Amino acid sequence: MITRKKIILLTLFLAMQLTGVYAIKILHGPYLQNVSETEATIVWVTDVPSLGWVETAPDDGNNFYACARPRFYDTKIGVKQEALIHTVKLTGLQPGTRYRYRVNAQEVIKHVGNHVYYGRMTGNDVWSKAAPAFTTLNTQKSNASFVIVNDIHENSSKLATLLEKSRCKEKDIMFFNGDMLSLFDDAERKFFKGFMDTAVHICAQNVPLYYVRGNHETRGNKAPTFQDYVCPRVPNLYFTVQHGPIFFVCLDTGEDKPDTDIEYYGITDYDNYRSEQATWLKQVIASDAFKQARYRVVVCHVPPRTGATAWHGDLEVQRKFVSILNEANIDLMICGHLHAFSYREPDSSAKFPILINSHEAAVIADANAERLQVEVMETDGKISFTKTLK
Repeated sequence: MITRKKIILLTLFLAMQLTGVYAIKILHGPYLQNVSETEATIVWVTDVPSLGWVETAPDDGNNFYACARPRFYDTKIGVKQEALIHTVKLTGLQPGTRYRYRVNAQEVIKHVGNHVYYGRMTGNDVWSKAAPAFTTLNTQKSNASFVIVNDIHENSSKLATLLEKSRCKEKDIMFFNGDMLSLFDDAERKFFKGFMDTAVHICAQNVPLYYVRGNHETRGNKAPTFQDYVCPRVPNLYFTVQHGPIFFVCLDTGEDKPDTDIEYYGITDYDNYRSEQATWLKQVIASDAFKQARYRVVVCHVPPRTGATAWHGDLEVQRKFVSILNEANIDLMICGHLHAFSYREPDSSAKFPILINSHEAAVIADANAERLQVEVMETDGKISFTKTLK
């Protein structure tokens, strides 16, 4: 007698046989987010719902398959996620230490009651090529290097040129300082094919990447899901990074027009968001880690401006952030947004220098105990600006 249970099991068996023809794929990633001295988050995307996990190994010269490697699973409230976008936080890492890793996924065919039926597994190739690897941050390191790009607006070829010519693979860390896309309404075409796939191919698998949101990332029907891709597993899109002698303060400047503007259709509340962030900023500059840092660098998309040409967002940054930073001995602020380069020496409105990078250049910097060297490199590889801060 054929029971209903047997029919279900037969159906699932046939479905699993079909998966022998179809293999689960990793579509995008992996790439690094929120790397610190003791933690790192890995992000990747699969083509079907799956369970995800990351295996780690020390960079000790032994084969990745020399032993069973520690596993970190994509979980939420203690349950392994069935997801397309996987985000796994690695914890218990050591400062200034290099780790190899492999991302893995197993297709979830069906979840009936307490029974989960799995399909094929996949992972990034660590048998025919070297496993991706990254180095955790180290506040005791005597020097540090970084690169910043901004306002790419889905121009992947331009991004490739800037990353390759800036030799980003040799830098300690890198920043995307906003407006990497124009409208976040299609993650596949705009977020990944527009720029992130290029970054992954060149360096984002191995170099810690920190994404500072611009005003264009706030737009589009995918904008509320932005944190699924960037800064996952942390509470906010504003944050601090400390590496070597540099303490970075990364601010989310939000939109550039008033919240009441017709372009936003009544869905934005960035004035209150920036006010909440200002409260956080006061706590940051009061911390011992901030005060004791050799250099203090602020990274934000919208620059502060005053006067007749200033927009609402510019004025908000000036009123709510610069008023606090003016009392914090900031060494440099790096912005984007205006699609044109400028450098402002300290003045009465901002008591620290402000470098505004164009959409056609990368900011490259190296720091040690004696100086912070900053250069601007154009797409042709030429250095158009150099500044040494002592």
